[in-house]
Amino acid sequence: MDFFICVIRTEWSAFQGCRTSKGAVNLTEHFCVRTAGNLYPKYDFTGEFYKLPSYLRRAAIAEAYGKVCSYWSNLKNWKAADPRTRGAEPSAPGAGFVYPAMYRGNCYVRVDDYTARIKVFIRNTCEWLTVRLRRSDVDYISRHCFGRKECVPTLRKRGRQWYLDFAFTAERELGSTDIFNQTIVAVDLGINSACACSAMRSDGTVIGRRFLRLSAEYDSLERRVSRIKYAQRHGSRSTPVLWKLADGVNDDIAVKTAQFIIDTAVLYHADVIVMEHLDLNGRKRGSKKQKLHLWKARRVQSIVTDRAHFLGMRVSHICARGTSRLAFDGSGRVLRGRESEKTNSNYSLCEFPTGKVYNCDLNASYNIGARYFVREIVKSLPVTEGQRITANVPGCAKRSTCTLSTLINLNGELYAAA
Repeated sequence: MDFFICVIRTEWSAFQGCRTSKGAVNLTEHFCVRTAGNLYPKYDFTGEFYKLPSYLRRAAIAEAYGKVCSYWSNLKNWKAADPRTRGAEPSAPGAGFVYPAMYRGNCYVRVDDYTARIKVFIRNTCEWLTVRLRRSDVDYISRHCFGRKECVPTLRKRGRQWYLDFAFTAERELGSTDIFNQTIVAVDLGINSACACSAMRSDGTVIGRRFLRLSAEYDSLERRVSRIKYAQRHGSRSTPVLWKLADGVNDDIAVKTAQFIIDTAVLYHADVIVMEHLDLNGRKRGSKKQKLHLWKARRVQSIVTDRAHFLGMRVSHICARGTSRLAFDGSGRVLRGRESEKTNSNYSLCEFPTGKVYNCDLNASYNIGARYFVREIVKSLPVTEGQRITANVPGCAKRSTCTLSTLINLNGELYAAA
């Protein structure tokens, strides 16, 4: 792929007129591939890569063209940005770790349940090899992926061994329940605790609350991070084994958190799972910057999205600004940690302006669910009716300040109008 990336970057002016990936592939082959009508190409790809199948060559060209297009787009945005804040110049694209799909019939043939034939480049030529599929893997696939469509595998290298990775697809129809009849699970992902979930209805009624702590897992992660710090203090610049152990514990936390959220949604027959839209880009500052680096919130959201769609549930995201800082009763900004004397510097608790002490994650989950319902209810109303409701309930106009009290006031206004 590096060969095609170099060609496309060198001849980029000729690719400006390409509107589709297919046109870029044809133009690249004109520059590189020797044919009866093109005996002397500008770059001799055939001489350097002998007998490479055409379908693999075109897949590599399409991937290389996408990488070069992304590079020039990033470079253009970088030049247009403010020099004081734009950061380093985008680096040149490289092939990276990209493995092609084993096209069925051309590169992959299934002989029987436990045997397959693949076509690979070996001994300076492309040959067919017979491989045995592990019986436990085949039985696992047949048991857990029954009814799904099997896609062609991808040949990937891990360490010193090669593996066939199989992907499966399934079609699911997501629910379309009316917003006023929906039950949602609002999720607040935490750094110190795993998550807090609240099952809510459109009128603001909270029908269930569940917490996930994972104290043992977080203690294990803390011990592994402490070992990394100890090794770095004693001169070890690179600690890949220690970081691998920490990443393993972190992945386990993400998987268990996602499974807990799905189990909660199934328990309360939820139609939608609502989470925060978290912006984790940029430099982390403060005393908790390492925890933010280790926080796998996006990993959790990705797993939850895949599993929820498989069960026919929808996933929605709302603005995360102020969900933990605003009291759900509408009384104003809460006090957390050292800001309050009643919480004893416990960051998981907060003090409302009314003096009440409440769980901060649970308060945030109420606001997350309320913001989803406020947004969807206002969107479902006619324009004139929505303007009247917004005038009578001003909190609906600015989504970043909506709380559970805003949703309750909105429903009261709707019932009064009805």
